Amino acid sequence: MMNSLRVARWLLLLIGMFVIQHTSAQLNLKSKLPVDTKVKIGKLANGLTYYIRQNKKPEQKVELRLVLNAGSILEEDDQQGLAHMAEHMAFNGTTHFKKNDIVSFLQNIGVGFGNDLNAYTSFDETVYILPVPTDKSGNLEKGFQVLEDWAHNVTYLDEDINGERAIILEESRMGKGANDRIFRKVYPHLFEGSKYAKRLPIGIDSIIKNFPVDNIRRFYKDWYRPDLMAVIVVGDLDPAKAEEMVKKHFAGLTNPTAERKREYADVPPYNVSQAMIVTDKEATGYRVSVNYPAIKKEASVTVGDYRQELIQQMFVSMLNERLQELTQKEDPPFIYGGADFDSYARGYESFNAMAAAGTGDVRKAMNALAEEIERVKRFGFTQPELQRAKKTILAQYERTYNNRTKTESADLVDEYMNNFLVQEPIPGIEKEFEYVKAMLPAVTLNEVNGVSKGIKDQKNLFVYMSGPETNDSTAPTDKELLAIIDEKANADLKPYEEKAVAASLLSKTPTPGKVLAVTKNALLGTTDYKLSNGVTVTLKPTDFKSDQIIMGATRPGGKNEYGVVDKYSAEYMVQATSAMGLGQFSPTDLSKVLAGKTVNVEAVFSAISEGFRGTSSVKDLETLFQLTYLHCTAPRGDTALFRAFIQKNKLQYAFISSNPRAAFADTLYKSLFDNNPLAPVVVPNSSYFDKVSYDRVLAINKEHFGDVSGMQFVFTGSFTETEIKPLIEKYIASLPSSGKKFNFVDNKVRPVAGKKTLTVNKGKEEQSLIVGLYTGEMPYSEAVEMKAQALSEVLNIRIIEELREKIQGIYGGGTYAELEKYPYPNYSFVVQLPCGPQKVDTLVKAIKNEFSEMVSKGPDTTYLNKVKKQWLESYKQNIKDNGFWVEKLLLLKSQGGDPDRLVHYEKYVNMLTPKDIQEAAKLVLSGNEFLAIQLPENAKGTAAESKKGF
Repeated sequence: MMNSLRVARWLLLLIGMFVIQHTSAQLNLKSKLPVDTKVKIGKLANGLTYYIRQNKKPEQKVELRLVLNAGSILEEDDQQGLAHMAEHMAFNGTTHFKKNDIVSFLQNIGVGFGNDLNAYTSFDETVYILPVPTDKSGNLEKGFQVLEDWAHNVTYLDEDINGERAIILEESRMGKGANDRIFRKVYPHLFEGSKYAKRLPIGIDSIIKNFPVDNIRRFYKDWYRPDLMAVIVVGDLDPAKAEEMVKKHFAGLTNPTAERKREYADVPPYNVSQAMIVTDKEATGYRVSVNYPAIKKEASVTVGDYRQELIQQMFVSMLNERLQELTQKEDPPFIYGGADFDSYARGYESFNAMAAAGTGDVRKAMNALAEEIERVKRFGFTQPELQRAKKTILAQYERTYNNRTKTESADLVDEYMNNFLVQEPIPGIEKEFEYVKAMLPAVTLNEVNGVSKGIKDQKNLFVYMSGPETNDSTAPTDKELLAIIDEKANADLKPYEEKAVAASLLSKTPTPGKVLAVTKNALLGTTDYKLSNGVTVTLKPTDFKSDQIIMGATRPGGKNEYGVVDKYSAEYMVQATSAMGLGQFSPTDLSKVLAGKTVNVEAVFSAISEGFRGTSSVKDLETLFQLTYLHCTAPRGDTALFRAFIQKNKLQYAFISSNPRAAFADTLYKSLFDNNPLAPVVVPNSSYFDKVSYDRVLAINKEHFGDVSGMQFVFTGSFTETEIKPLIEKYIASLPSSGKKFNFVDNKVRPVAGKKTLTVNKGKEEQSLIVGLYTGEMPYSEAVEMKAQALSEVLNIRIIEELREKIQGIYGGGTYAELEKYPYPNYSFVVQLPCGPQKVDTLVKAIKNEFSEMVSKGPDTTYLNKVKKQWLESYKQNIKDNGFWVEKLLLLKSQGGDPDRLVHYEKYVNMLTPKDIQEAAKLVLSGNEFLAIQLPENAKGTAAESKKGF
C-alpha cells in the first residue's frame, strides 16, 4: 500500500500533467511562434533583410538601424580591432558625405553625436543607430542616404584611416586599468580553445598603430555586404513609403563575387576544472566567479521553446533572490552576488555565478556562493518562491501590454535587431501576454527545479578570484577554490527555510485628512490640493503612458543642516534606513510582500532638499501611497541589519584609493574646497562608516521624514483626480505635520578663490585626465542659465571637431554648466578631457583657445543653430514624459521660476543669439579657475604644472 506522502506526490504529478496537457491543448506547444503582424519583414534579391513598423511615439521621428551580422570574430590575425575601426570610419567620409559632414548634417536636424547618433561593434555584429526627425521635408531621404553610404560607400581614404588611429587608441586608453588588466588575463581561459578568446572588439594597440591601410578595406569589402545586413525602420511614417525607400537605397547593393562564408566560432567545453587567482595593485575589491561550460543553444522556434525560456527566467530570478537575501544577513558573506545563463559567444549559453566580497573574507564568499548553488541543485526552490516569481513575471508582461500603444520606437528596434541576428522570436506583446497568462499557472515547481539538471551534469568548471595585491597569506589558492565546490557537493546541507510574511503592508488604517482647497493652473494643466496637514499636492494626469504613475516630493532641508559630528550619519542616512526595511518588514520581507507589484518608493536627501521619488502601475497606486506612508511613519530600526550595512560598505570601500581615478577625484575635491570638513562627499572611504551612528541615523530620518510640514508632492501619469483624491486624503493628508518651517541652509562651503593648479600623479597606465572648474557667485537667472548651458553645448561640438578630430587628443570629453539659486546664488562650469599624458599641454592650450574665442567673439551662428535644433528635438519628447514633468513641477514649486519657460520653451530657445552665448562666456569663464591634472604615477610632469589656470 502506498503511504500518504507518496499518494500526495502522485496526485500532484497527475494534476501537474493535466494542467500542462490542458495548456498544451489550448496553445499547442509544438506550434511555431508567430511573427507580430505589426511588423513587415522582407528580403531583397541581394539578400538584405528589412523590418518596417509604423509607430507614432514619438511623433515625427523615425528610428533607423543598419545591422551587420559581422563583428570582430571575423577578423583575421592582422585585422584585430579593425571591425571596430570600420565602424568609426563610417563617420569619416562616404561617397555623398565628406569627412564630418554626416555628423554636421545630423546635428543640424537635431540629432546629437554620441547620445542620439551612435554605433557599436561586438564580437558578432555591428550596429549603426540613426534617429531621424521627420518634421522637415527631405530629412528622411537624407537619413536613408546616410544609411546606404554606411553600407557600401565609405571612402576609406588613406589620410582618414591614418587620422582615426589616434582616436581609436584613445578609446582603448580610456578602457585600461585594473579591471581591464584582470579581464584580459581571465578572458582567454573563459573561452579557451575558441576564437572568442582572441577577438576582443577593441583589438590590439600595436595592430591599430601599424596595420597597412588595405587591411581595413579588405574587412569592409569582405563583410559589409547585403546578405549580412538588415535595415530596420520604426517610427512615424507610412510603411509603404518606408519600403519604397529601402528598395531605392539598398536594392542596388551587390555581394562580392568571391564571397567569404560567414562562419560562427565554436566554444569547446572545458576538458578539466580550472581555477586561477588574478590580482592587481589598483583593484579595489575581491570577486569570485564560477563559470560552467558553454552549451549550444538553439533559437526559440515553438511555443514550447518560449515556455522553457520562461521557466529558465523564473529559475534565475529565484536564485538571485536567494543571493540577494544573503547580502542582507547580519554578517553577510558577500556584498552582492548574481547568477545567470548567458555568454559572449553567439549561439551558446553558460551558467555563471559571482559574488563580490569587497575586502572581506574571500573564502567565506566562495563558500556561501557554492553552497547556495548546491542547495538549489539538491533541494530546488519552494512553492512560495515560485508563486512570487510568477507574480513578478506576470506583472512585468502586464505593464508592457498595458503600455503597448505608447511604446517608444527606440524600444522596438532592439527586438527586430535580435530577431535578425539571433532569431529571437517577435510574436508581439499581445501574443506574449496571452502566452504568459496561459502558461504561468501550469508551470510546476518540479519543472523550475529541473533547470538545475543542466548544471548538475557539468563537472568541469572554470573558477577565478580577482582582487587587490596584498601580503595576506590567508587568501585562498586556486586549488582551494575548486576544493570548496567539491566540499559543498558532499556537504550536509539543509533546504531553504521559508519565513512567513505578513500580507498587509500597514498594521492599521490611517485616519484620513482632507483636501481644504483646490486650485487650477491652466498654463501648466495642473491641479493643486491644499491638504489639512499643510502639505500641497500637484496633479497632472496625462496620457503619455497607459500604465504609469510617477510621484515626486520635495521641500528645503537636507544634509547642510548638520555639522561635522553628524556629517556621515546624515550623508548615509537614506542608505542605512533603506537597509533596515520599513514597518514590520526587513528588506527581504518587503521584497516578498511586494512580489508581483510594479511599485517603488525611495527617500531623497540631498545637500539642500529632501523628499521622495516613486513610481507605480495603475493597479498598484495604493501600494505607492502605503509605502510613502510607511517611510514617514514607520522607519524600521534593526541593529543587526545596521551593522551589516556598515560592514558591507567598509569592505566595499577599503581599497577605493587604489583606483587612480577615485584617488584623483578625492584629492581634487578636497583641494577644491580647501579641505573643508563639511565639503561634499565625492569618493566614499571606509573610515567614514565608522562615524555613522545608528541612533543619529534614526533621529535624522525622523527629523526630516517624520514631519511633512511644507512638503510639496507631485503626481503625473495615468490616473484621474476622482481616483487619486481619496488616496491622497487617506495616506498623504494623514501624515504627521508640526507646522515647522524648513529652509534652504547655506553651510558656507565654497570653492577656493583665485586661480589654482593641481597635479596628481596616480596610476600605472599612460592615462591622464584634465579637469577644469570655473566657479563664482552670481545672481540666479533662468535666462542666464539657459545661455550658459548653450555655451556648454556649443563648446562640446567644438571639442569634437577640434580636440578629437583635428588634434586627435581625446576619444570623448566635454563641458557642463550649472547655475544654482540655493543655498546661495552661484555658477559652475566644468570641462573634463581624458587623454594621454603627452597630449595634456596641447589640450589645455586648445581648450583655453576655445574659451578665449567664446569670450572675445562668441560662437558662429551655425553652432548655436545646431544646439537649438537638438534642444527642440529633445523637448518634443520630454514634454510627453511623466518623469520630466515631475522634476520640472517640483523645481517650480520649491524654487520658483517662470512656468512660461517650461510650456513655451521653444520661444526662449529660438530667442538665443551668439551675443547671448558670448555674454554667458564672459560671466562664467571669468571667475575662480581650478585646473586639476592627473598624470601617471611615474610621469615627471608637464608644462601644465606651471600654468596659472587655463
